[in-house]
Amino acid sequence: MVTNVTNLSRSGLYDWMAQRVSAVLLAAYVLFLLGYLIFNPGLTYTDWQGLFSQNWMRIFSLLTLVALSVHSWVGMWTISTDYLTPMAVGKSATVVRFLFQAVCGLTMFVLFVWGVQILWGI
Repeated sequence: MVTNVTNLSRSGLYDWMAQRVSAVLLAAYVLFLLGYLIFNPGLTYTDWQGLFSQNWMRIFSLLTLVALSVHSWVGMWTISTDYLTPMAVGKSATVVRFLFQAVCGLTMFVLFVWGVQILWGI
């Protein structure tokens, strides 16, 4: 039995649900931005800055950034547990899996913090 210490929740059902909910939020954000670009053909930097200076857009973008982090973590955790097995990488599968998850987690954290700095101008 595999101990699920590094997954997002204690159940595969919750991970599956987090993946689906985050995908819906990501799709809504992309569709909103596409719609905004389509309905504003002469978009200038000032217009774009005006959109992202509004608090509702910053919050929407922050929620999307959180959803992207959750979505990518669940996906990368699933990849690591499905494909980094002793049969695939040898006896050191646990170490390889841990290193892979650590690098993914650190990268996602750095990108999340960078995204917050961009959004809120910190």
